Order: sequence, then C-alpha cells, then structure tokens
Amino acid sequence: MKTPIWLAVVCLAASLPTHAELLKPIELNDQELASLRGRYVMPGRIISFGIAMSSTWQNANGEVIGATSSMQIQQSTIKPQFYVTMIDEKGYGSAHTQSAGTGTVTGGAGLNSTEGVTQVVRAAGDNNSAYNNVDINVSKANQAPAMQPQGQALAAGSTLVGSNGAGSLSVSSSGTGVQMNIVANNNQGSTVQRLAQGGLMQNTTLLGSSNQVRNLTSLNVVLRDNVATAGSLNGNLDQLKGLRTQGF
Repeated sequence: MKTPIWLAVVCLAASLPTHAELLKPIELNDQELASLRGRYVMPGRIISFGIAMSSTWQNANGEVIGATSSMQIQQSTIKPQFYVTMIDEKGYGSAHTQSAGTGTVTGGAGLNSTEGVTQVVRAAGDNNSAYNNVDINVSKANQAPAMQPQGQALAAGSTLVGSNGAGSLSVSSSGTGVQMNIVANNNQGSTVQRLAQGGLMQNTTLLGSSNQVRNLTSLNVVLRDNVATAGSLNGNLDQLKGLRTQGF
C-alpha cells in the first residue's frame, strides 16, 4: 500500500536538481536593463517628480563658488522648468594663501561617450576632497507637495554665469539637458555635472591642493497611495513628455 508513496518521493527527489537549474538566477546585460527603464510604474501613480542638482567648489582660502538647480513636475505643471540659485561665499581673507596648481592629468576623452551614471575623480594635488553622489528617493502621499520655485528660471538654450575668487561657474540648458561647469582659479582644476539623454555625469579634475568639491544629484518621486482613475493617466503622461524637449 505504501509503494506508490515511496515511488513518488523518489521521483520528486530525482527531479530536484533539474528544478534548481531552472530557478538559477540569470544575469541581465546593460542592453537588457536599458530596455526595462520606466516600465513598471503606471504614470497615473506618479503625482510628483523632481530633480535637484548642486555643484560647489571651495578653495584653500575658503571661498566657495557653485549653484543649485531644481525642477519639479506635477499635474498642474504646464512646462518643465529648471530654477537656479547661485552660490557665492567669501573666504578667510589673505591669511591663507593658495599656490598655483602644478598637477597634470591626461587622457579621459572616452568619458564624453559613457552611458548611465558616470562618477569620476582625478587628482594630481594634495589634501583635496571630492564627493560625487546620486540619491533616488521614492515616497507615497495622497497629494503632491506644494511647489515653491526658488532662484532664477533657466530657459532652454540659455546659460547663467557667475564668478568669484574661487573660480567661474556656468549653468546651461540645451537640447541635450542641463550642465553645471566650474573652472577653478589659479589652475586648481575643474568639475562638471551633466544630466542629459538618460545619463548623469559627475566629473572632477583636481590639479592643485586643499580644494573641496561636491557634485550632488537627487531624484525625488512621489507615488499616489490610491489608484488613479483612467482619465488621469494621460494627463500625467503628458507632463513627463515635456522633458523630451530638454533632452531627457
């Protein structure tokens, strides 16, 4: 009477290695991952999408040059718009003297053709600090957060510039995205942060000493707690389509 039961157990045990092979994880390559982007969240659930970028350079004298840029898209947004706030901080005065940078960094032409997120720090000086970081924050809410744009509007195809003792800064928006570029004075180096065409570049080159550089980007998404109605799906999708004109 028990023979069929034991026979079933033996057959099951014999089949376990086969099932283990079928359940073995499969690694996806970059091309396959690229085709999956944005496929698993319905537009109706996204009630707010925001980007915040910041680039700063502080030299040995304590002077800081930089900028912050932000954009937030909601159902009420007519046109996606970046807003820029310049950063200009005074230093310690003449008590701290920074000598001219004498370092040399060669190569790196291939960095202009990378895809996805690229973070690079190349240093040819001493006592430098460089930090690149990308945050993706996803939260849930019943309604979108209040929009309070701060700073100067950055129109497509325009460039905002600034300068002080630490260096010169430019923030530009074009058909390929948004870019922040800082060239430090006294041959101390340069940094660029670019968000465009589905990729993010944070690249710093340090030729002098005692500099502190920060490139930060934060992507903030708010998802609706309750399921959106069918009529709101197209409305949310149309808001995101506006990013295409800026190269995203």
